[in-house]
Amino acid sequence: MEDILRCDPYNLIIAGVGGQGNVLASRVVGDMMIHQGYRVTIGETFGASQRGGSVMSHLRISARGGCSPQMPKGKAHMVVALEPMEAIRVLGDYGNPDVKVLCNTRPIQSVGVICGDQVYPEPEKIIEWIKALSADAKFFDTTKEALDLGNPIFGNIMAVGALAATNELPMSLKAFEQVISKKIPAGKVAVNLKAYEVGMDLIR
Repeated sequence: MEDILRCDPYNLIIAGVGGQGNVLASRVVGDMMIHQGYRVTIGETFGASQRGGSVMSHLRISARGGCSPQMPKGKAHMVVALEPMEAIRVLGDYGNPDVKVLCNTRPIQSVGVICGDQVYPEPEKIIEWIKALSADAKFFDTTKEALDLGNPIFGNIMAVGALAATNELPMSLKAFEQVISKKIPAGKVAVNLKAYEVGMDLIR
């Protein structure tokens, strides 16, 4: 293993809402790092996930040793958001002037918004806020791309592929294939590999 982390520990947050596959995405990234010799701690927080509540995973990746699973406030290096308002929520607590963001632009409206009790901000406004709260932000519609593959759940794997394309972490296609092959049925590996590559192409 080469110590190629730009920060040690490297603090990554993957955030979304229930049903988007946030937990699988975080476990895949974590296992990819472990496979290459890094030490990874993962801390997860869940809202009302069965009703589309917030789900957030903290990954702390180190070449030197273990870390607390809960990263300090204001210390995230990268935020991967599967839902745009979740990016705002995370950046409010864990963002800093140097944080980078990868964000799916497709909103998932809460029950309160659907019922008319709350108002979901305009997409343009959310993008403006995220840019103001980060050093670098990239946006894409993984939901659309995932639907083209047959299921919106592939958006989580596309987000992992997008993260790989940033070169922030050593995340090769080979490492992904080795990890995902152990987590899903053999018949679904090929489409997940495709989703990973699509995610990479969204950033390249």
